[in-house]
Amino acid sequence: MPPDDEWIPLFPLKTVLFPGGVLPLKVFETRYIDMVRDCMKRNAPFGVVLIKAGQEVGQAAEPEDVGCLAAITDWDMENLGVMMLRTEGGERFRILETRVRADQRLEARIGMLPADASPPVSDMHVECATALKSVIEEVDQQGRQEEGGKFISPFAQPIRLDSAGWVANRWCEILPIPLKAKQKLLELDDAQTRLSIVHQYLKQHQIL
Repeated sequence: MPPDDEWIPLFPLKTVLFPGGVLPLKVFETRYIDMVRDCMKRNAPFGVVLIKAGQEVGQAAEPEDVGCLAAITDWDMENLGVMMLRTEGGERFRILETRVRADQRLEARIGMLPADASPPVSDMHVECATALKSVIEEVDQQGRQEEGGKFISPFAQPIRLDSAGWVANRWCEILPIPLKAKQKLLELDDAQTRLSIVHQYLKQHQIL
């Protein structure tokens, strides 16, 4: 966890990373390759934030206030100048202050947000977890059929169906909802509330 007075690198993207989620990244801009190399050298995370205004390339984008730390778990550079990363979401944070470096890299001082509590298992939790288990098994089965031994599950291990926060976060990642809606879900501090919204969506769309 970065100290409160430390400036951490930010990666503004058109995606929302949730705690415990897997985010593959293709990095080709020099500024971000430099950022990734520095993070790997220091064994430090960077912050993934949804772009509020601007683009992923070029001038530094304006980020949303809340993001998620990303740890690099694997990387490869098959082609010169293009890094393929596998990252996993850590803790959520709120941006306190930002600055832009000369190369248009965005950095921030951040305050960490509380981790999801573990509420008692409810019927709602069981229904969402059971449906998610089926989705994960289907994705893994299809992946093994198409890629064989090269298949890598898009879900981080271990699978934590007993955690309301973990179940809610995985649904938030895969549901076909607008990025702004996913951002609002990320900002919720109560895992039970996040799961309740997911449960309502699954009911409305007859997934449950």
